[in-house]
Amino acid sequence: MKTVVIDSDDLSFAVDVIRRGGLVGVPTDTVYGLAGNGLDVGAVEKIYEVKGRPAVKALILLVADIGVAESLCDGFPESARRLADAFWPGSLSLVLRKGAVVPDIVTAGGDTVGVRCPDHPKALELMRLAGVPLAAPSANISGMPSPKSAAEVLHYFDGMIDCVIDGGVCKTGVESTIVDLATESPRILRQGALPEDAIWRVLEGCGG
Repeated sequence: MKTVVIDSDDLSFAVDVIRRGGLVGVPTDTVYGLAGNGLDVGAVEKIYEVKGRPAVKALILLVADIGVAESLCDGFPESARRLADAFWPGSLSLVLRKGAVVPDIVTAGGDTVGVRCPDHPKALELMRLAGVPLAAPSANISGMPSPKSAAEVLHYFDGMIDCVIDGGVCKTGVESTIVDLATESPRILRQGALPEDAIWRVLEGCGG
């Protein structure tokens, strides 16, 4: 397989790859993601295989907007809406109850799903054109440093994935902060690019 580097604004090749179940290296505001159709079991299986990611580790779904996130979740509480309104597009992932449309392989068999709207125009455009959310963990071999450029993605996966979209160097270079809203009280599962105190300020006084 020849890995195609897309360095123009024409994402039609990448859109076709996603629609037919292939894998694309995608730039985001945090790090590059190894992306496939998040509703396609076969594509998600490829992500786990190529990364060498343990099947017990769930994947976060990238979404183009709040409406897509709502369609993937069984309920979208006020706390989620407040955080999404404040920080999306951006480096915040929300964990919520999984909707029936999300394949079990995405959530490692669990009943919750992580969703995030990334702050990168090419990632957002790819999702809008393809019409699906993207399962997109960091585009690295599991246990290795997360890539911040298309060249680093190629270092890991040249010849193993269909294409990589060159969107420049990621502006933060740190994974997203993950907040669990599926429990009785919100809790931070991973401290990432978004500061913890900013999250609590938005949630202050929020009943759910």
